[in-house]
Amino acid sequence: MTDETGADKSGIPSSVLAELARAFCFGEVRECRYLADGLMNANWKVETLAGVFALKRVTDVPLGRLKRNLGVLASLAAAGVPVSASVATGSGSLVAEVGGGVWCLFPWAAGTHIRGVDLGLPQVTSLGAHLGRLHQGLGRACDRGLLPAVPERLTADVTTPEQAVERSERLSAAVESKGTGRAFDAAALAALEQRRVLIGKHADRRPQDAIPMGRHGWTHGDVQYRNLLWKDGELAAILDWDRVGVRPYAEEIARTAQVQFGVDGVFDLARVPAFVSGYRSVVQLEASALVDGVRRLWWKRMTDFWQLEFHYERGDFSCDELFTADEALLHWWTDRLGQVEDAFAEG
Repeated sequence: MTDETGADKSGIPSSVLAELARAFCFGEVRECRYLADGLMNANWKVETLAGVFALKRVTDVPLGRLKRNLGVLASLAAAGVPVSASVATGSGSLVAEVGGGVWCLFPWAAGTHIRGVDLGLPQVTSLGAHLGRLHQGLGRACDRGLLPAVPERLTADVTTPEQAVERSERLSAAVESKGTGRAFDAAALAALEQRRVLIGKHADRRPQDAIPMGRHGWTHGDVQYRNLLWKDGELAAILDWDRVGVRPYAEEIARTAQVQFGVDGVFDLARVPAFVSGYRSVVQLEASALVDGVRRLWWKRMTDFWQLEFHYERGDFSCDELFTADEALLHWWTDRLGQVEDAFAEG
């Protein structure tokens, strides 16, 4: 899960690039261009004698899980899901361990990243249907033994108000001790104090049952606009398969809608029902399960502080901008909790 290449995030040492060319058998590199769109792992567009590829250096996924996830892509592509199956090395592996780093390679997929709120309603509905077909495809991959069996029942941890307040107080102390007096530190301290007030005020609205409602199965885990490519009005590729896992389907629907349509501090409540209706045209899911999934996601957002943990506990500032945006959305969402849930049920 660590990267020891010694390179900065955007650079690949020439010796490492040459070894990758030998491992993946793509020959001479004509151009290697860093792609700045990603947040966690690093990506490059590599033009070679063998063609054009997307090269990815993975730093935050265990090796065994990465290999397992990449192993389902060919099955999904064969079933018509818009994915690019990863390129194997000369030895047949889908992953190359080179220069202390972990790498995977994909055929280059042309297209544009488009924010969810910039999609037309027909595209929004289509995206929901694509998510449904993706869940079906992962289910078939599981049936074929490419993924482990799905447990009959899932449980979900529900953070208690006391746990959330304790975590927020720990982070406030970290801001005080590790902050540099910049505007972000002041905003973090103010947000943490406001969050403790919100948690106390709305604690009785948290999920009361550890068993999520509705169906569950294998899911993508991060269907957000940076991981989607659109071309000529159609979804051309779903990218980034690091976080494949078993989850309630309603959880992935709710999270996808949040990251796609929860932009600039508000939910686009016109697009949410269109997205959900597209999904439910492919996979049957009760409105009550969707409402349960949205409520669970709201409370999760209320009680997690992962961007601040990245900043103050890991020294990773790459997700700072997400904290500001998510904090604004949380306050808007909390004030309109019933309205947001109704939008999902309407779909």
